[in-house]
Amino acid sequence: MSRGRRRAVRTHRGPAQAAGGARRPRDLWLVIVGAVALIVAAAGVAVARHLSQDSPSNVAAFRPLPATPGSYLGVYEKDSPDSYAELTTFTRNTGLHPNLVSYYSGWHEPFRAGFATTAARHGAVPLVQMEPTGISLSAIAAGRYDAYLRGYAAAVRSYRRPVILSFGHEMNAWWYSWGYRHASPATFIAAWRHIVTLFRAAGAGNVTWLWTVNVIDSVGGIRDPASWWPGSSYVTWIGLDGYYKQSWTFAPLFGPTVKVVRALAHDPVLVAETGVAPAADKPAMITNLFAGVHAYGLLGFVWFDAVGIRDWRLEGPAATSAFRRGALAYWKRPS
Repeated sequence: MSRGRRRAVRTHRGPAQAAGGARRPRDLWLVIVGAVALIVAAAGVAVARHLSQDSPSNVAAFRPLPATPGSYLGVYEKDSPDSYAELTTFTRNTGLHPNLVSYYSGWHEPFRAGFATTAARHGAVPLVQMEPTGISLSAIAAGRYDAYLRGYAAAVRSYRRPVILSFGHEMNAWWYSWGYRHASPATFIAAWRHIVTLFRAAGAGNVTWLWTVNVIDSVGGIRDPASWWPGSSYVTWIGLDGYYKQSWTFAPLFGPTVKVVRALAHDPVLVAETGVAPAADKPAMITNLFAGVHAYGLLGFVWFDAVGIRDWRLEGPAATSAFRRGALAYWKRPS
């Protein structure tokens, strides 16, 4: 309702009112209509204010996650995101409260807002690895899955807290359908850029985009990841996946790949997946992991606390003590 119309209703006076008499029914009716109109107008302003707060430009103003080296200690548990129980057990066993918790999300699977909300209550940020298993990257780039992606972006945006998203991790290796030998780097880049652009257009400004590669292994056929680089404007952080399968040290395991990705961009680097095999000297290698992350100035790491091709779980008093000591020495959890 316009300002002039509101003024006209408020100042209307019938003959009886002008003479000091009681309002007639017609006058009362006009007053009631005016009051209702004012209420409707106020409600409209409130709705408009709410919508403006939900607008993409407003949501996109999220503060970036801290990127100080040593800020993050993350964990993956096999029951995530269906349950938080094993993450709670990890905290109880180690005395540590991880501030990153990761899970793997199949294509067409929705954003698990319930798990993310539980993570936030425990002081952790969810890290989601979106896996396009058996899905054509060309079709993603062409927009054929935009309905799914828009729904996912809307759910992430509505969560209103930080979320770390990675798409098609370890693409420079050969074991996934979206990776080396199965899809070209150019097609991967096109799909990655399309997804990031769509999320940004949807106002999901609370996303930290994590481009995750496997550590280089020329003997094992794991390529230099530079060919898959989508460009700094499409990436927030860089993730590295690598495991201590033997009694290696951090420098030969992660060092060459750190050098390659830092030549591509100055983006912060996170070890997004790691663990130590039972055959290795587990406590010593855990100590080496913490020291290596510190020496290279990385954000931190995510411990894969599950059985994969080997048993990577943190078990036993010696390994658990080494993990706790490393965290106390090197972890600089942001306030």
